[in-house]
Amino acid sequence: MFSIRKLNVAVLLWAVAMGAAYADTVALKADLEPSSEVPPKVSQGHGALTATFDTSSKALKWHITYEGLSGPAIAAHFHGPAPVGQNADPKVPIPKNKLPSPIDGSATLTDSQVAELMAGKWYFNIHTAANPSGEIRGQVLPAN
Repeated sequence: MFSIRKLNVAVLLWAVAMGAAYADTVALKADLEPSSEVPPKVSQGHGALTATFDTSSKALKWHITYEGLSGPAIAAHFHGPAPVGQNADPKVPIPKNKLPSPIDGSATLTDSQVAELMAGKWYFNIHTAANPSGEIRGQVLPAN
């Protein structure tokens, strides 16, 4: 009986070690729409964000496409923490030279940013001169 307990403990420790050795990658997405802005905007603009988050390195990588905006993008950001229908401060800005569609990039997040992102409390939006507070927006959520 004692050796079975040792075996169970050994298997448990092995399982924990193996889980820590392999990072999980979380797939994320957001549908970027003018109706999701707060307050909602009237625009032909729309877009899509796909992203992955590596739980081990805390690396967020994104690919964003958009079209139909009222003019060129003047800014774009990940914002948080905020649920749908509320605004929040920018957390991860997109460099000005990366604003034309498609937008590809990455950032390493802090622990508090990870908690907000994984809780669904981040959104992404794109700003234009006609809509300086944002023309299209989408909540960043798991892609499943």
